[in-house]
Parts: sequence; structure tokens; C-alpha cells
Amino acid sequence: MDYQWYPGHMTKAKRAMQEDIRLIDLIIELVDARMPLSSRNPDIDEMGKNKARLVLLNKADLADPQANREWCAYFLERGVQALEINAKSGKGFKEIGTKVQEACREKIERDRRRGIQNRPVRAMVAGIPNVGKSTFINSFAGKACTKTGNKPGVTKGKQWIRLHKGLELLDTPGILWPKFEDQSVGMKMALIGSMNDDILAREELAAQLIGFLLDAYPGLLTRRYGAEEGDPAGMLERIGEVRKCYKKGGEVDFEKAAALLLEDFRSGRIGRVSLERPEGKKDGQ
Repeated sequence: MDYQWYPGHMTKAKRAMQEDIRLIDLIIELVDARMPLSSRNPDIDEMGKNKARLVLLNKADLADPQANREWCAYFLERGVQALEINAKSGKGFKEIGTKVQEACREKIERDRRRGIQNRPVRAMVAGIPNVGKSTFINSFAGKACTKTGNKPGVTKGKQWIRLHKGLELLDTPGILWPKFEDQSVGMKMALIGSMNDDILAREELAAQLIGFLLDAYPGLLTRRYGAEEGDPAGMLERIGEVRKCYKKGGEVDFEKAAALLLEDFRSGRIGRVSLERPEGKKDGQ
């Protein structure tokens, strides 16, 4: 399956971001903690190469705890502040202010030398679709500042949110990039729900997820579904049998079983799983 999704509104959103970059001091980039590199948009890297950066590993509660620690160390080694958060519960939010100050230390010192006191840091919140940007802003600000939804591409317009005297946030729509050179990146995007499910072959995607889990997290599927592990196609059939995903006539409904498996993965019901680790680390180890 060829994984690709770049609807027309994303081109417009990218142009708007390019215009807004000049207004901001800091890019707060939300990534999915289960795949921090693959959920980083290279276009944002290019647009913001001269801006301070803070990477928030959102949905850290769904990812492998050891992998979360490795990824925070990975970014810090490269001069980028990083922090594990859960946008829904607010976990990690108390540390954001400190991380913003650390990321913008040069800007704050420069303002001080110029006699500029207490000018707020203006930050752009960026990331791919469905990574939790609007949920983060709503929860961080303590009120419903932006429209949220569980479908990619809900946020449409430009919105500035003043949190306090020291920080202002600019929300931006989630954007992907025109072409995934590495199709494994597209597959991971599809697994976490950053692509439109209607364009996906869900049975094939579920089989790829099963193959990954059997290799990186052996025993996890058996603990969740009570089904003996085997090849991906056979495993999907057994999951369908265990969860009674049947068509009329008693045949296993593979499409329904695949949808159930993907939803269980995305919600964390299967367990805490990371789809990638820093270079040199093995997934699931």
C-alpha cells in the first residue's frame, strides 16, 4: 500500500505558517511520543531553522516509558529542549514554563541587553494532524481556546492565545508534507491516525502492525486478546474470532477485526508501545 495524504488545504496552511514564522520567537512542536522522528514535519524544520525549538512528546502515556526517556535525551543531545506530556491530563505541563525559558534564553538575554523587560515569548504551536495541538492548548490555557476534534485537519484559522504575561501561543492547522520518501513513515502516520482512514487498506495496515508487535513486543497481543501468536494474517483472524467479528454466515470479518485492532492500538488498550527508538536502540527493548 502506498501511504500518502496531502489534501489541498495543507498547501494553504503551509503558506500561512511561512508568513507567521517571522512573528514568533519559538516553535513548540508537538510530536507523537510513539514515533517522535516520523511525526516531525521536515517542512517545519526548514521554516523554523533560525527559531528556538521545544519538542513536546505528546501521548507519552501511550508510549514505551524507556523509549520516552531515550527520546528526551536524544533531542537534548542535539540542542533541542524536549519534554514528555499528556495533553489530555495535563501531565508535564508544570515543566513547560521552565523549558520555554531555557529554549529562549538567548532571546530573553538579548531583550534584557536592549532594555526590553518582560516582553512575552511568542510561540507557534505546530505539528502533524491529530497529534493533539488543540487539546494541548485548551488544557494548558485552562479554557476552550480552540476547536478540537479527533479527525485530522479540524483546526482551520489563525488564533493567538495569551496565556500569561510571559507567553503567547499561535495555534496552527496540522500539516503533513507532500511526499513521504520513506513509506515506513507513512505507515506509522496511518497507524496513529494522522491520515484519513477512509483512504487506507485497514486489513493490510493491521497486518503490518501485528508483524511489528510480534517482533518488538512479543506476547503483548496474546495478553490482550488471549490468542496464540502466529503469522500476521492468522493472528488477525484469531483476534476476529476472539472478539466475535463475524459476517453473516459465520465468516470472520477481517475489516472489522482490523478496525478493532487499530482502535485498540491508538487508544493504548493493547499496551504502551513505541513504533521507533533512537538510532542504535531496538524497538521494544
